[in-house]
Amino acid sequence: MRNDNAQATALYRLLWRWHFYAGLLVIPLMVLLASTGAVYLFKPQLDQWQEREYRALPVAGEVSPDAQLQAALAAYPGATFHSYRLPEAPGDAAMIHLALPGRAMRDVFVSPQGKVLGSRDPETLISEVVQKLHGQLLLGHPGSWVVEIAASWAIVLILSGLYLWWPRGRGLAGVLYPRLGSGGRLFWRDLHAVGGFWVSALALVLLFTGLPWAHAWGSAFKAVRAELGWVKGAEDWTIGGTPVGDPHAEHDHAAMMAGMDHAAMGHTGMAHIGADHAAMGHGGMGHGAMAPVRLSEMVAKARGERLAFPVLVTPPGGPARFGRKGSASWTVRSDSANRPLRVTITYDAMTGRELAREGQADKHVIDRVLAYGIAWHEGQLLGWINQLIGLLTAVILVVLPVSGFVMWRRRKPQGQLGAPPLPPVKARIGVIAAVLGVLMVLLPLLTLSLLAMILIDALIVSRIARLSRWLGTAQ
Repeated sequence: MRNDNAQATALYRLLWRWHFYAGLLVIPLMVLLASTGAVYLFKPQLDQWQEREYRALPVAGEVSPDAQLQAALAAYPGATFHSYRLPEAPGDAAMIHLALPGRAMRDVFVSPQGKVLGSRDPETLISEVVQKLHGQLLLGHPGSWVVEIAASWAIVLILSGLYLWWPRGRGLAGVLYPRLGSGGRLFWRDLHAVGGFWVSALALVLLFTGLPWAHAWGSAFKAVRAELGWVKGAEDWTIGGTPVGDPHAEHDHAAMMAGMDHAAMGHTGMAHIGADHAAMGHGGMGHGAMAPVRLSEMVAKARGERLAFPVLVTPPGGPARFGRKGSASWTVRSDSANRPLRVTITYDAMTGRELAREGQADKHVIDRVLAYGIAWHEGQLLGWINQLIGLLTAVILVVLPVSGFVMWRRRKPQGQLGAPPLPPVKARIGVIAAVLGVLMVLLPLLTLSLLAMILIDALIVSRIARLSRWLGTAQ
């Protein structure tokens, strides 16, 4: 019995030590990721606020989408038409996405009467900046690696925290609810432990559903899927932290323009078919007796489909998502943040006949699961209820590192790191080792960072602790 108790204590102290190290690594990034994630939950509201001056306009004297496109192109000579976003409600401006000479991008807002009201660089959207900070720390792929390491260690932090939280015969106080009136260290301990318990499941879902976007994990996952043949249709996300399925997700500009360079447009070359129509007012690119379908016809078809907003109409040769090759057909797609609602329809450029339709039911089961997971991650699956749950999760995820930091500062010896000491006997980790092994296989950057931390702990931290004890004894 005494040996069992010693082993339990040794395991507890070992996990406490690694929980401490994981916390030190994750604290600043967890606060940042939780804060930016909380803001991104309200992306639809933020986008609507930034477009407030282009909404609820008079509808008298409404002109055709062709005339709206002509106005946008006249305002930006030499621009190439990329997509037309249907107004969300009658009286809202249409948003026409153009590629300017020199590869700059511009969202142009055109009133129902065909007047250009304003434009913006899509990269300046608040939600766009927040997303890049959340997924890449504004550092590109290296930032995505840092975020992935932090997410991997956050998973270790949550699992080890649940072990440390386990009641072991205690009552409900400090287990299921915090003793708020206790004050001092006990208050902070309860806030940390109880909050961690209640948020653990939601946090793990957020962490795992975010991994497909991470550069290292997402690349490996994509390669495994391709090798096993688990791909059906176009994947609806990209890797490295780029926003997935956002109306501006195709704004990986270099990839987007490269995709256009190879668009299957025959002699037309790029996405000028809709632009030519708008400029000439007739089917100036006829093939025999037939004239290509106009933008206005495709917008009418898109309206009839009643797809979830935002709905984009892309001309033949226009860029597909994430720099993929453009299609020789017209494309109508819903880029709804609630991914299970997304639909993509292609139409023949010459006749307007529907060629193909792809919804979530047509995708591989992995993509369908990811669609639900990512929609939950972004707070859009269940509407405002999802947003509030996500916001509460984010708030608790900020409280956890803050309370952990306070506890560490209160117990930290002067001039020392204050890591929990190693147990006096070697702990038998058994099941813990198996769980850690699975995590190391699933999370490659966790493996590399764990090996680095073990070396640092053995070669630096432990030696500094022994030197500090020796100096204290010498004095």
